[in-house]
Amino acid sequence: MANVQVSVFGKTDLGQTRDHNEDTFLVADLSRRVASLQPEVRNHMVGPRGSLFMVADGMGGAAAGEVASSMATDAIFTHMTTVWPDDPDGSAQRFAFRLKEAVELANTRIHAYAREHPEVRGMGTTATVAGVFGTDLYIAQVGDSRGYLVRNGTTIQLTKDQSLMQRLVEAGELTEEEAEQSERRNIILQALGPDPRVKVDLTYQQLRRGDLIILCSDGLSGQVKREEIGDVANATSDLSELCSRLIDTANARGGPDNITAVAARFTGDALPLPDGHEDAGYQVYPLSEGETTTEPVPVYTGSPPPVPIGPPQPVRWWLVGALVALGLGLYLLMRG
Repeated sequence: MANVQVSVFGKTDLGQTRDHNEDTFLVADLSRRVASLQPEVRNHMVGPRGSLFMVADGMGGAAAGEVASSMATDAIFTHMTTVWPDDPDGSAQRFAFRLKEAVELANTRIHAYAREHPEVRGMGTTATVAGVFGTDLYIAQVGDSRGYLVRNGTTIQLTKDQSLMQRLVEAGELTEEEAEQSERRNIILQALGPDPRVKVDLTYQQLRRGDLIILCSDGLSGQVKREEIGDVANATSDLSELCSRLIDTANARGGPDNITAVAARFTGDALPLPDGHEDAGYQVYPLSEGETTTEPVPVYTGSPPPVPIGPPQPVRWWLVGALVALGLGLYLLMRG
């Protein structure tokens, strides 16, 4: 029988300047409902209900970020190992929907928890969640933790940061190099928790034999460029060593944030060999069921705080009063 084999490892590090780690990651076999780095998960066949990999980068100060990222991984894993396995519709479309639904549910729970606990109000977390179903990869993302594909020696970014800098790059206002150096590069447009609803970015990718997927927090991607990540990945086949070398590189460059990397390699005769003609990169999955329409709201994840574009404009109450009086006069005139 055709199969897909996954080898996976994950690692997180405090970094050089932080006093606690707000990153969390998850590696799971959904068919057996197991999440761990034990041998049976580190090397497993992708079962009928798929596999799950996730990186979450918390924010909020004190222990709030740790709480948010931990709640996100727990909520998503629980949903994907309780509701999804019992779903009578075992299609790829349904898997993608359940993945997106799990991320939305995590947002609802974190937001509700923050409202009930004023000491952590405003906490949040990014979430980049990769689900493998059959021979396809689906990524549900909120925030700016990233997903990369290394295929045939080439490294491709599969996700788009939900950030102010990404918007400015797409608008042609900044180059990618300028965005990487900007003091506002930590401003993200969405996170799980601060708002009651989020718009989950759902993308997909057809896997090929030998593909390597790397998920990481911005503690890594902010210090190590895409091409450099690929160079390290191409220099070692051991996934534990790969994660360690990536983290060591980020730390050697100052390690200003927590650093997390999850690496998963896919083999098996169910996967076609890459031929150089397949599409690879950011591809939106056209899911219509259960879509949300909430617009992203800016959330800041770093320090110092962003510089406001301009001073707040005072309310001109005299003008408001004049307009109200004018409207009332016209109304009375028309009534007369």
